[in-house]
Amino acid sequence: MKATEITILEEVELENPIFIEALPGVGHVGKLVADHMIDELDATKFAEIYSPTFPPQVLVGEDGMIENMINELYYIRDLGEENQDIIIIGGNTQSLSPDGQYIVCSEILEFLEPFNISRIFTLGGVPTGQPIENPRVLGAASDEAHIELLKEVGVEMRSNDGGIVGASGLFLGLGMRKGIYGACLMGETPGYFIDAESAEGVLLKLAELLNFEINTEKLDERAEQTREMLAKAQQMEQDLINRANAGNADDLRYIG
Repeated sequence: MKATEITILEEVELENPIFIEALPGVGHVGKLVADHMIDELDATKFAEIYSPTFPPQVLVGEDGMIENMINELYYIRDLGEENQDIIIIGGNTQSLSPDGQYIVCSEILEFLEPFNISRIFTLGGVPTGQPIENPRVLGAASDEAHIELLKEVGVEMRSNDGGIVGASGLFLGLGMRKGIYGACLMGETPGYFIDAESAEGVLLKLAELLNFEINTEKLDERAEQTREMLAKAQQMEQDLINRANAGNADDLRYIG
């Protein structure tokens, strides 16, 4: 394989769809949103994307089943109150190198040109390095109209705080060059575990922006499991600290 391959599974016609990027990244926030939308809204896969810029490996899933490194395009027709057509790009990877990121994102946008994409939303996570009780959804946009739109639904602007790395940034930047504008929604996340709570926050903001309803019960359950896991880990850490302090106290009494 010398170039990106896009395999069309179904020829589809859509009316000025919104393009949503939700590939794996920090905390898998975007990927969780994509997977949940695809399942809950009965999205249909219409293309698969393979590239030599993806990691040189396959994934081993349940029961030893092999899975290729892949990006996938799905569509949803007549979503929400505005009956908006949607294209979602999901998958299990992004390109490894900067060159690869530019190549794949550019080729995907070229492939989508006949659909006359109306706007772009990219989804991801912002690392905090530590757990937080109420993760915020931060935003950035490629034009003033989308900045105002984000503010209307209570998204806090991410200001003068570094870049947006990978597909979430590039699709917006390359889209601007084609006259397609949009925004990035970023959920705060520690970054070192799969963060369903942050993903749910991003999904609810997206649903508010695009005027559609979606059941988030499965994300709620997954987020609660993660909170329980973290609570146990924190308690174990505290127990170790308490035992260490108790040992030090005994040593001091002995020396005295």
